[in-house]
Amino acid sequence: MSNRTLLGAIAAMLLMGLLCLCALAGFLVLRTSESVSVVSEELPSVVTVEVEPVGDAETAPANDNPVSSSEGVDDGLALLRAEEAALNAVYERSNNSVVLISVGGSTESVLGEEGEGSGWLWDDEGHIVTNHHVVAGAQRVFVTLIDGRQQVAEVVGTDEDSDLAVIKIDNSVLGLAPLPLGDSTALQVGQRVIAIGNPFGFDGTLTLGVVSALGRTVPGRVADDQSVYNLTNLIQTDAAINPGNSGGPLLDIEGRVIGVNSLIYSQTPLTNSGVGFAVPVNKVKAVVPALIRSGRYETPFIGLGGPIPLTPSLAAEFGVQGTERGVLMQNVVPNGPADRAGMRGGSEQVTIPGFPMPLLVGGDVVIAVDGVEVNTFDDLINYLDTRQVGDEVAVSLIRDGNPLEIVVTLAARP
Repeated sequence: MSNRTLLGAIAAMLLMGLLCLCALAGFLVLRTSESVSVVSEELPSVVTVEVEPVGDAETAPANDNPVSSSEGVDDGLALLRAEEAALNAVYERSNNSVVLISVGGSTESVLGEEGEGSGWLWDDEGHIVTNHHVVAGAQRVFVTLIDGRQQVAEVVGTDEDSDLAVIKIDNSVLGLAPLPLGDSTALQVGQRVIAIGNPFGFDGTLTLGVVSALGRTVPGRVADDQSVYNLTNLIQTDAAINPGNSGGPLLDIEGRVIGVNSLIYSQTPLTNSGVGFAVPVNKVKAVVPALIRSGRYETPFIGLGGPIPLTPSLAAEFGVQGTERGVLMQNVVPNGPADRAGMRGGSEQVTIPGFPMPLLVGGDVVIAVDGVEVNTFDDLINYLDTRQVGDEVAVSLIRDGNPLEIVVTLAARP
């Protein structure tokens, strides 16, 4: 073979190899993308070739509905604008029905001398819901609307045990619309809520938050016998509540009243620390009509006291048999509902390390009421708060290691 022939053969082999490499590269490009657009000078259109992704389909990155970063920002802004529009709509519908309440201690008192709070219109007749502690002891109550109009209000009735009160103005000359009512039993932790009121006298203030807990119990009034009667079933919220918000509505995102803002918990006096409490609207539905009708409300009462929530170690320490949970009752109010039904308090005094005073043991251990499990005293009184005076409740208990059920007829709290 001549040199010229040899060189020709080598050149042909190199050309073939180059063509193979180009074909392989094209194949790899097709295999590493979902689709490839091939532009041909001969074809006036773009041809899209669909191919399978490289590797295991289960581990391949999902790209079913790719969204650009700009589209994601637009979607986020749209959601924010929708929430802003909803909040503004609630405010515009509700704010005219929320009032500033100022109280004076005597007929000579000037407006707001003794204190201020909030309230909201209950009905077309001019009844306004607020807190008991806003108007308690006041001789003069003044109502100021958002537009500055003022009226002297009449106190119709108050209930310290629910911290609710009703006052009345002449709505015939005002034309205010009552606020719609929601359902507090349907509330969920994390749900958006809105407070409207007059913190520090700044009228028409809206604050936003969430339901941060449900079924809270905080100490209420102290009776003459030193018994402490708690405020029960409260809604806890982080919506800012400050002095002046008391009595104002807590609303859901639809503008329905789901609670009455009542108090705050704070280690800094008179300022919000992100823990506020509201009376649930279902309690309001029970109390307010009674206050309008008769000026008072009767809170259901069972007559048990000195509760000790049991743990397995405490049950063993107290010699409780038959259960390691429930609430051991130290006291039964003499001639109270539980006493009349045959329930028993403790009879043996013992001193237990870690407890500041001797305890009475040997009494009944309540484990359920009407089938609702009771592990703390709050469980019991929160359930009773949903019942009425005269209702019968079935109390499941353990006595001397044996299960027992006693029917108790609820009376009015002393």
